[in-house]
Amino acid sequence: MQSSIVSADILDIGTRQYDNQKKRSAATGGTAGLCPGDMVLGVPGAFDVPNVADPAHFCRTNFASASGAKDANQTVKFAKGTTTLAFKFNDGIIVSVDSRSTMGAYIASGTVKKVIEINPFLLGTMAGGAADCSFWERNLGMQCRMYELRNRKRITVAAASKLLANTVNAYRGYGLSMGTMITGWDETGPQLYYVDSDGTRLKGNLFSVGSGSTYAYGVLDNYYRPDLTVEEAIDLGKRAIYHATHRDAYSGGINNLYHVTKDGWKKIHAIDVNDMHYEFAEEKKNAMSS
Repeated sequence: MQSSIVSADILDIGTRQYDNQKKRSAATGGTAGLCPGDMVLGVPGAFDVPNVADPAHFCRTNFASASGAKDANQTVKFAKGTTTLAFKFNDGIIVSVDSRSTMGAYIASGTVKKVIEINPFLLGTMAGGAADCSFWERNLGMQCRMYELRNRKRITVAAASKLLANTVNAYRGYGLSMGTMITGWDETGPQLYYVDSDGTRLKGNLFSVGSGSTYAYGVLDNYYRPDLTVEEAIDLGKRAIYHATHRDAYSGGINNLYHVTKDGWKKIHAIDVNDMHYEFAEEKKNAMSS
């Protein structure tokens, strides 16, 4: 399909100005009437839109992410799947994620890095649209660094999560798909927040996000307690992700696990969930025989 180049005036769709421009475009067809005569490919602020009479209607009909219509029978849908979790305990915070990226039933990648290292004391997780989470959490890293330079002190986890919530709230209804956790250690101790693309921001001790989160919660709700030792906490994060990947077809790959302390975050391991399956199967077999 051919496409025309338009400026940021695409944001006028639905207004009287756009309606007048669309009438003028009827003579030339497509979106040509919206294109300034001096605009050429590669000019900043220009981008492609479908070469159809009504680009907004075309996007609403075919792209779920463009209309925010929650995958309502569009041709191209956000088909997401992942498992991420984080919980606070007496000795810090455990962040544990899988690494599978799916496009419906198709496994696009098995090695996605779903933990964004914002700075040495802050971590963010990815669930939803990989591009949305990756871009805006890296943007958050820039904002956090600017805060440090201006104020000569490290940003708090609460402030960092609020910056991200404010950012995504400004784009609410534009089709972002994000379910993230922002966690780290500041002068108030370990902190954990959940932030999503609706602008929701929640503080808590335990969160799991993604298509496999219900399975992870089943394990966490049974075995989580604040006085876990570091070894027990690491094992819990590992087992919760394993059981989620075992039951959820859209989760899998590698289990990446981080431990956050007052000295910053540390990556503990990156283990293939297939290896974990045989490890736990052998453990179960030995327990049943004893």
